[in-house]
Amino acid sequence: MTEHAVVIAGGGPTGLMLAGELALAEIDVVIVERRASQDLEGSRAGGLHSRTIEVLDQRGIADRFLSEGQTHPFAGYAGTFLDISDFPTRHNYVLALWQNHIERILADWVGELGVPILYGREVVGFAQDETGVDVELDDGSLRSEYLVGCDGGRSLVRKTAGIDFPGWDPSSSYIIAQVEMDEEPEIGMRPEGGGIGPVNREEGGGPYGVVLLEKDIEHASEPTLQYLREALVAAYGTDFGAHSPIWLSRFTDMTRQAASYREDRVLLAGDAAHIHGPQGGQGLNTGVQDALNLGWKLAQVVSGTSPESLLDTYQAERHPVGARVLHNTMGQVALARTDERSKALRDTMLDLLSLDEPRKRIAGMICGLDIHYDLGEGHPLLGRRMPDLDLNTADGPTRVFTLLHGARAVLLNLGEPDGFDISPWANRVRLVDARHDGVWELPVLGEITAPPAVLIRPDGHVGWAGDFEDRELPRALATWFGGPSPA
Repeated sequence: MTEHAVVIAGGGPTGLMLAGELALAEIDVVIVERRASQDLEGSRAGGLHSRTIEVLDQRGIADRFLSEGQTHPFAGYAGTFLDISDFPTRHNYVLALWQNHIERILADWVGELGVPILYGREVVGFAQDETGVDVELDDGSLRSEYLVGCDGGRSLVRKTAGIDFPGWDPSSSYIIAQVEMDEEPEIGMRPEGGGIGPVNREEGGGPYGVVLLEKDIEHASEPTLQYLREALVAAYGTDFGAHSPIWLSRFTDMTRQAASYREDRVLLAGDAAHIHGPQGGQGLNTGVQDALNLGWKLAQVVSGTSPESLLDTYQAERHPVGARVLHNTMGQVALARTDERSKALRDTMLDLLSLDEPRKRIAGMICGLDIHYDLGEGHPLLGRRMPDLDLNTADGPTRVFTLLHGARAVLLNLGEPDGFDISPWANRVRLVDARHDGVWELPVLGEITAPPAVLIRPDGHVGWAGDFEDRELPRALATWFGGPSPA
């Protein structure tokens, strides 16, 4: 039986991101992917939000995605656009890029890191014991210390682990397609969600991605080209000469979340942990950020650096984030209803969103820039994303995100050098003395007082902020990165 430290079921964006995080920490990981290759027949997701692009920037690969997509200075909410061009981030835009391209780029990165992907094979069962997991494939078996289910909304891993998936049945259904069109379509979002957009980066020309709300929820068969044409006529008054479909399918706004993201040595991430409507384009982004939160923690547990209890913080931090995504997508579904009362509510909401504070609050939530893990009392930065400051160091100018390329924690000292002995954690945390000129600003919160020092976790979130006299610093280092090494 082949052994690996971690087996990931599913090679979508979440599974690929998690594999990359583990590989950067030199953990033996393998992906089991039921598809024969990374090629997708079509793409359900079509964009990356600001925080996800920041995540990719933290690993030094954001440019790979930016070179193939189109940037737009707004986030979508309930059929309208919220300007984010004034947000304090280098990536104050949404990147329009279909999921098949996102997966291909991530797979290339994971391949460079040496992660094997077992294409055309599928996890069909598993059994765990005190020391590991026996993972049954359709053509053999693997042994691992941990199994992570990144295998979608119908997750076999979640079901086999016996993890409940409570939530709400669908209230609406959407047809999704990629087709050629003889006529130039009306590009953009519709008030009830969905719309039409180009599949490729180049403006103009096909194929085009189409997402349209359907009248009925229940369907006996998959949609056809004729059905799509009729739906286009109903929505736009023309079918734009749609022909040569590349992909036709449908999805709903079914909304469910795993009761737990972990059952002993089995964990869940991405759609296996949460499914919801497409409003706001948050699904893929939430999954990638799940992977970022879980990756470094799982790596430290596998390597023996941290106790298994560190994995409990994955549930504690990411489950509330997933719950909030479910909550805001259900709200957007309600705002998209076409009865007069819902229209009145939507008009009121859009009126509020024309004001700066509500706009920033809602857009910050959709883009993931306002995520705040509850790490207790402390500096306003505690638990939030670290801003990508321009820094001056002894080795020259750099950026905070550049310091995180290797997925290693950073203790950033902005005060006098030699103020703290990092040697007991030097193999896990890098101490960087630096200077920064300028204000510190966070989306939604605005300007904050700069702390003398910041402990930045590998996922870019702040695990501690203060001065080196603070007795909480050694405790924070031990909490996140294990006890001090003996001298």
